[in-house]
Amino acid sequence: MSQASDPRPLPSGASKLLRRFGDEAYYVMLCIRAGLLRPQAPRRIAQMLISFDRYGLLGGAISSAGLRHADQLAVIDERGELTYGELDRRVNSLAAAWRRQGLRAGEGVAILARNHRGFLEAFFAAAKCGARIVLFNTSFSGTQAREVADREGVDLLVHDEEFSAIVAELHPRHGRWLSFAEPDHGVADTLDALIEANPDEAPPKPERWPRVVILTSGTTGAPKGAGRDVPWSLAPIGAPLSKVPFRAGEVTELSVPMFHALGLSHTLLGVALGSTLVLHRKFDPAETLGSLAQHGASAMIAVPVLLQRMLNLDASEWEGREFPRLRIIFVSGSQLGAELCRRVTARFGPVIYNLYGSTEVAYATIATPQDLKEDPSTVGRVVHGTVIKILDEMGQELQPGATGRIFVGNAIQFEGYTGGGGKEEVGGMMASGDVGHFDGHGRLFIDGRDDEMIISGGENVFPAEVEELLAGHDAIVEAAAIGVEDEDFGQRLKAFVVRRNGASLSEDEVKAYVKDNLARYKVPREVVFVEELPRNPAGKVVKRELEHE
Repeated sequence: MSQASDPRPLPSGASKLLRRFGDEAYYVMLCIRAGLLRPQAPRRIAQMLISFDRYGLLGGAISSAGLRHADQLAVIDERGELTYGELDRRVNSLAAAWRRQGLRAGEGVAILARNHRGFLEAFFAAAKCGARIVLFNTSFSGTQAREVADREGVDLLVHDEEFSAIVAELHPRHGRWLSFAEPDHGVADTLDALIEANPDEAPPKPERWPRVVILTSGTTGAPKGAGRDVPWSLAPIGAPLSKVPFRAGEVTELSVPMFHALGLSHTLLGVALGSTLVLHRKFDPAETLGSLAQHGASAMIAVPVLLQRMLNLDASEWEGREFPRLRIIFVSGSQLGAELCRRVTARFGPVIYNLYGSTEVAYATIATPQDLKEDPSTVGRVVHGTVIKILDEMGQELQPGATGRIFVGNAIQFEGYTGGGGKEEVGGMMASGDVGHFDGHGRLFIDGRDDEMIISGGENVFPAEVEELLAGHDAIVEAAAIGVEDEDFGQRLKAFVVRRNGASLSEDEVKAYVKDNLARYKVPREVVFVEELPRNPAGKVVKRELEHE
């Protein structure tokens, strides 16, 4: 496995091929251990191979699941239950209908939908058409939707009825189709209508395999399209399996948006494992708590703020709730933080797996429960098949303990932004946008965003350090900090704090707390108390909105 301390350079030529072969062999072993690869009848194997040849890895994945797990529940949502066999048949009908209406490989299919079966039907049908699948963010305004549609090229649009006003000015040539509509809505323009009106037949083989465009979170600017072809590799599955004990047939509470990289990756992993995905259109902490218990979830996919909202529920909401099957809480999207990690572990047990990665670099590190027991602020060790190095401003690798820019190399990182440009690269590795350091045991720690660092009185200050400290205060639910101009020091921090219900906490007390625990130049110049921090649907704090507070 590639580690930060690995003295070998990034491979090239024959050595690169040999290492790739070794990685894929290791992923096969992990897939066997997880129950993903099991003996199958020769006829079924032939059918699955034909599906992958026709539709690529994405379209072939749902066909393979339909063959291998026909009677296994694929989805539980507010409309009921759907098996993998039923889901694949509906996907085929939808894809065949779109092909007859003129949709061709390479054309853009945009999806603006929450978590429910309609998202899955649209996504996999577009994949079987060889489309360029563009996943819209459910927090888009009408202006953002138009801008992204123009930039990415949208030929067909699928959306939930609640977003009709946002996409009203979009008129793609292959039409707009509703993925979720209220019961009193007509059926003519729904996915259900298309599926019911078309026979259950597999669509023809497209001229090319699909491509997926995931939009970045846009916390510091406009969302960018991060495009990638789906690699012929088991890395997207093998990387998490190298650290996390997912098994075939999980019941997975998928609490993060499927349009986001984290949600989509676990949707695909769940399909590969024949797992049951429990979906809710909107996150409600009490509803999720009940769903975990009701469905006997063995895994939950979440971002830190969702876990925080669950822990903040009244004690009455937890009474009688038991989670005997819950083995995995997989967390990513923003920094977990040591304090929240301790609270979640105290409530659910040692089941947290904390991923560090991004839309651009994919998987980088995963902290296991053992890693978090040793140091709850770590983001863990490098996943198999990935190389991470900490570099200084001159591009030289730093030793453990030294803070520098984080660069990541693997086989599944993105290929550049669809509007042009990309992340900085050094020696085949891509900048993550963060700064951090490794300890002497190969564990990675994130010290902050490289574009958020300020210089206060000649000293480097990262807001993340102050945010982490404030989050551990008994009277504080959460906090964020940004840099602001200062006449005396050049720059200082401005903190935004959410107090716990009923807590009494003043600005001077916040400043004194920081002063008692960190250097004086890290004390915020100003503290603003707010009801909540602005977040995007993926749970990340949108700091550009704080600049106007």
